[in-house]
Amino acid sequence: MLHPPIRDPSRLPRTPIARAGLILWAILFAFCPAAADPPQGAIVGWGAQFIAGDVPASFTAASLGDSYGLGLKADGSIETWGLNDYGQASVPAPNADFVAVDAGGQHSLGLKVDGSIAAWGRNDYGQASVPANNAGFVAVAVGSLHSLALKSNGSIVAWGYNTSGQTDVPTPNISFVAISAGFGHNLALKGNGSIVAWGLNADGQTNVPAPNIDFIDVAVGNFHSVGLKADGSIVAWGCGAHDYGQCNVPASNSGFMAVAAGGLHTLGLKADGSIVAWGSNEFGQTAIPPPNAGFVAISAGDSASLGLKADGSIVAWGTQVIDSAVSEGFLAVAAGAYHTVVLRSDGSIVAWGDNQSGQASVPEPNIGFIGVAAGYGHSLGLKANGSVVAWGCERSSDYGQCNAPIPNAGFVAISAGVSHNLALKADGSVVAWGCSPPFNRGQCAVPVPNAGFTAVSAGYRHSLGLKADGTIVAWGDDTEGQSSVPAPNADFVAVAAGTYHSLGLKADGTIVAWGCASGYYAFGQCDVPVDSASYVAIAAGDMHSLGLTNDGRIVAWGRNNLGQIDVPDPNSGFIAVAAGWRHSVGIQGPLGACCDQILGSCVEPVGVTACSGIHRAWAEATACADINCEPVAGACCDTLSGTCTDGLTSGECSGTHQVWTEGTPCNEADCDAATGACCDHDTFGACTDGLTQAQCTCPTCEWVKESLCGDVDCPHASIPALSQWGLAILTLVLLTAAKLALGRPSPP
Repeated sequence: MLHPPIRDPSRLPRTPIARAGLILWAILFAFCPAAADPPQGAIVGWGAQFIAGDVPASFTAASLGDSYGLGLKADGSIETWGLNDYGQASVPAPNADFVAVDAGGQHSLGLKVDGSIAAWGRNDYGQASVPANNAGFVAVAVGSLHSLALKSNGSIVAWGYNTSGQTDVPTPNISFVAISAGFGHNLALKGNGSIVAWGLNADGQTNVPAPNIDFIDVAVGNFHSVGLKADGSIVAWGCGAHDYGQCNVPASNSGFMAVAAGGLHTLGLKADGSIVAWGSNEFGQTAIPPPNAGFVAISAGDSASLGLKADGSIVAWGTQVIDSAVSEGFLAVAAGAYHTVVLRSDGSIVAWGDNQSGQASVPEPNIGFIGVAAGYGHSLGLKANGSVVAWGCERSSDYGQCNAPIPNAGFVAISAGVSHNLALKADGSVVAWGCSPPFNRGQCAVPVPNAGFTAVSAGYRHSLGLKADGTIVAWGDDTEGQSSVPAPNADFVAVAAGTYHSLGLKADGTIVAWGCASGYYAFGQCDVPVDSASYVAIAAGDMHSLGLTNDGRIVAWGRNNLGQIDVPDPNSGFIAVAAGWRHSVGIQGPLGACCDQILGSCVEPVGVTACSGIHRAWAEATACADINCEPVAGACCDTLSGTCTDGLTSGECSGTHQVWTEGTPCNEADCDAATGACCDHDTFGACTDGLTQAQCTCPTCEWVKESLCGDVDCPHASIPALSQWGLAILTLVLLTAAKLALGRPSPP
């Protein structure tokens, strides 16, 4: 049965550890011709709680536990994902011959075809120590700190933590046909259709309502119980002081064939293959993704849900689950404390994960964004007009970090810490806000002269700023040396602030790390590995670090108690990285090209350093001729050369210069894409408006409609397979429109 027991969420660690945001490029969005191959901007996540929203595989069963999951494959092996701090996701060898699995608090059980049980994970109360005579079992159930197993003779064996009597099986211990274990109580189904309940009863979860007959399935949550009747109806009870609606079965209570109980939510599987969910939706655990059809089994975790399809694929939703419907087309990513924020190529933001403070609820209008950042309980978005949007802080401590800076204009990069934010102005100055006591350690006091900055990164209680001359300025908390930049302080091109450590990327592709001085917070995050390739981007998490190499790989080091440095295969093709507290995220991107700023044409790259001089890195979903137009104020646009003159008003544009409109390429300011035009992309990228396709006779011209005149010669499919990742990063570190900037806080 797919209804694993879950831990009490009130007992889960929720320490205020900061997650800083990752800022990627701040370039205007104008779209290149679409290409079918390869998939663009695909999200890859690893570490705590990360699973794909749609996992194509040959699974026959699956179970969600406390921030991790188990999937049983048709070949009898088990696949795992998510949290692994106690080894609960590390299946012991031989990983074969399994017929059932169950995931619990921090330990797991697997039932073998020979009737024996394999147990792994946390074992401080003996919950992973299967009693002697390990044979003859037909079902397993995992609680928070205890375990149950059903014998073929109908008896139950229980072991592990027993503070509430949860391992004291009631007598007579016979005739049982199904079992389910929760946080501190259990349910067992008798062959006569009655339910036996025992253990913790603070919320009435062991008081089976009358009539206690005709049940065919049972499921246990943290503080509630669920029973499925033979007539297809569901009965739920308990909830008490932990009532989030998980006991309120929706109307039309019929046609159900399976039940699952999560932390504070409930699932029911209908005979038509659809799922009904109710209860807490704080993490999106009851928001079933479409199409809601074709399911054959269900499982509910603490704050996530899972459905198994008839084709053996798994669909999951809730905390830190990547929605497969929006898992591609991303340009930037930021990893927060327990949430993730990503920027799509259409300028919208998608967020998922912890939403207790509204940090994953992007405010409307969700359009026109060019950058993202994620803090502990809040998120930031940078608009193309240079303004900052902040949201969250609904339940986490508000230190002013969710207030937009005043004046809110002219920004080109952002970074979020636990209680403060940094934003870079187009003039090279830095604005900091938040920082109210008790988290004020001077991280908002930008040192003078406040000028010449090209990148920023907000850590837990310290801040980093990169100057145009390649030096780093650090301010705020320095208890671990995280604000003491080592000599020589020169030739840096990127910065990243973690909790108690800092990273700097040098122009020669090497990484310098500092902090970790006392050793108390040192988990190897300051020990940069030697790699044969050069680094082009960096990200600093709570106690781990990430580096992106110029061949598209991610190198990870530091603390790995949650799998946050176990980069999944294939480790290739990455263009961006972000590090949260206990998870990591990367974007695997499309190819790239170099863009001639004068002609507005594309040049196929021959290597990472192919873009130089007037050639600047072109990233898909940006206009080639518009890379030199800042996304602030306005500009005059020379329609012959395709160059911009920034900061001019409409009255100052004369001659071949026409008013440049934000969101359009410079050399197309005179081109009306709605009616079609002839586009000379071999000369100056000039447009002739209003011509039909038949009238476009110029031998070097192409007729276009709703396309970009200056970018039609940038065919995505023909660009060789090296490297938007490097080129996009060059945009970050050389152009500094917006750079990787990541900081994460930790408990005060």
